[in-house]
Amino acid sequence: MKNPQSNARRRAGFTLAEMMVVIVILGLLATLVVRNVIRNLSQAMGGKVQADIAMIEAALDDYAVANSGRYPDSLEPLVTPDVNGHTFLKGTILPRDPWKNEYQYDPPGPGQPLPRIYTLGKDMQPGGEGDNRDIDNFMIRNGELDGGNAK
Repeated sequence: MKNPQSNARRRAGFTLAEMMVVIVILGLLATLVVRNVIRNLSQAMGGKVQADIAMIEAALDDYAVANSGRYPDSLEPLVTPDVNGHTFLKGTILPRDPWKNEYQYDPPGPGQPLPRIYTLGKDMQPGGEGDNRDIDNFMIRNGELDGGNAK
């Protein structure tokens, strides 16, 4: 006759096969979740770039209106308080792109009547794709970006 206690001891816990099935399922779920999180994070970063560049461009336009149509030579005057403590951008620090790099600025000049505000992307090199792609205010204005990602 079998002892009911020894039977209960053998059934307490998971078998190796059950543990392997659980690990495989968790691995598959993690793969799906990580892929979606990375894609959404990339879209969010592109959205931040677009919002920052639009904000800087608006501040540059305000600066030009206040200075007889002249744009600054750098972005610093946008965060430098005037005698009344007013700045063209909120705060006294220029925003940075999602990769913690400074936004680049080319003032108007010969052949370029409007200022260019841009980021060189994560790699800080001209060109690139995905997170490494350059994004500027002209691309945003021309609708070359879709939902935070480059078309």
